[in-house]
Amino acid sequence: MKPSRPNMVLPVALFVAILAVSTASILIRFAQEEASSLTIAALRLTFASAVLAPVALTRYRAQLAAVTRRELVLACISGLFLAVHFATWISSLAYTTVASSVVLVSTGPLWVALLSPAFLGEHVSRPALFGLGLAIVGGSAIAIAPACSWHLGPVCQGFVAVFHGRALWGNFLALAGAWAVSGYLILGRRLRQSMHLIPYIFLVYSLAALILLPVMFATGGTPFGLPSITYVWLVLLALVPQLIGHSTYNWALRFLPASIVAVTTLGEPIGSAVLAYLLLSEVPGAFTLAGGALVLAGIYLAARHSGQVSEPAA
Repeated sequence: MKPSRPNMVLPVALFVAILAVSTASILIRFAQEEASSLTIAALRLTFASAVLAPVALTRYRAQLAAVTRRELVLACISGLFLAVHFATWISSLAYTTVASSVVLVSTGPLWVALLSPAFLGEHVSRPALFGLGLAIVGGSAIAIAPACSWHLGPVCQGFVAVFHGRALWGNFLALAGAWAVSGYLILGRRLRQSMHLIPYIFLVYSLAALILLPVMFATGGTPFGLPSITYVWLVLLALVPQLIGHSTYNWALRFLPASIVAVTTLGEPIGSAVLAYLLLSEVPGAFTLAGGALVLAGIYLAARHSGQVSEPAA
């Protein structure tokens, strides 16, 4: 049987999505030099929604009008999860390293795999579950890498630093971001079975922005008076990791179980670690490299044993 178009396109699309979202933590670090974390989160989603608005409100007006009350409620909850995800994760980058933050927020696949049977009726195969576990172990190795070194064997005398002071708070915020993104992916998987991509992401991104904007003002943040270069970073955040990266993941949710789409997000720490080395001089050590290898192996196993891709509804 000739492979369906989604089956042929998915691997390339997901690879592009991983590359796109890998730029997020670096762009956020640059923007944080002048803007608060909540300002970055709010404007990232506001700019993304503004780009989508002309297309969604013209070409997809009929689909938006046909959204049911149930779908709108679920989209609102999904937007809330997305808002919490960005507010906590972006804030975490001000307290801990890029590698630790990205890896902890990328534990989302674990929570998605645990919750999908109850909320979606989707079960992960044993080989895919093994791949998920392998990727989580690799992610954990990257997370503790800043406190460890390898000299004639693993030494983690500074391991306590991961659970102390600012790093502890930053890591907790990143973990909270993982819990929130799990709800976002699970609801996205459910809604994408009946909703077109553009109406769905326009509603969710816009609702998340509407939640974050008042929170930004209430905490003293402002979208005005920032340096021009900061707006460049914010626009790039909206265009690359949000509209290309997140939107591609949301597209894939129509064809793949939420747990499998979530597993592919574990490629982000590797791309982020490479960019952090090139742009922020955060040098990856042996733990980071070993963890990255495990993450890649885990993604490969999970994707290979994800089962057949479901065809979209008409």
